[in-house]
Amino acid sequence: MTDDLILCARDETNPAIATVTLNRPHKLNAMTKPMWQRLGGLMRELSADDSLRCIVLRSAGGKAFSPGNDIGEFATTRSNFEQGKAYGAILHGALSAIAECPHPIVALIEGICVGGGLEMAALCDIRICGENSRFGVPINKLGLVMAHAELAALVQLAGRATALELLLEGRILSATEALDRKLVHRVVADGSVEAEAYATARRIAAGAPLVARWHKQFLRRLAVDAPLSEAERDEGFRCYDTEDFRIGYQAFLDKATPGFVGR
Repeated sequence: MTDDLILCARDETNPAIATVTLNRPHKLNAMTKPMWQRLGGLMRELSADDSLRCIVLRSAGGKAFSPGNDIGEFATTRSNFEQGKAYGAILHGALSAIAECPHPIVALIEGICVGGGLEMAALCDIRICGENSRFGVPINKLGLVMAHAELAALVQLAGRATALELLLEGRILSATEALDRKLVHRVVADGSVEAEAYATARRIAAGAPLVARWHKQFLRRLAVDAPLSEAERDEGFRCYDTEDFRIGYQAFLDKATPGFVGR
């Protein structure tokens, strides 16, 4: 069952946080076509859930976030142009669902994060990894390209120079090198990745959820090379009409913890 390979659970102590888990540890969480389909559908479901405030994307087993696509599928599902294009439509649909998610996403990265694994992580908003995590896109060894839709997130994240370095050399980077190249935000001890990622998710969830969604929306729009319309500029001031704004500034004056309601 594909549902068993892509899990979703709400945090028992904070239901506003959801965890999406790639659950194929015996294959280091390598992605299959059905897994991409399930991931895309699940991310769209979570995007429509306004009770959420943060999503943690992680993998089972602790040894690998994901090495990307399962090479064993190539002979049957990606052996020619037509198959590759059909597979790409599903893969790109899943990546788009991650990219377009209005809720903040934290990538909890343990171990290997290469190829399609790095593509998924690059689309998350905050990436936290362990000291022994490894990153790269060694697809030149497969005679395989990273298509435009997959490449865009890597270039936006780390820049053209780093993208070319990874693609042309096919070299695997250490966690320290990945941090230097802005592929990750934080490197912590391997045994502390989970704790740090969920602490980050709790900090995000404690903030005003509408504000987090607006900020993600604004940043996506600013990436488009076109002047802002008056309506788009006005949206930068809609927060003043929200209940969360009144809760937030009153809590600040009262030196209290705000209890945001998402309205």
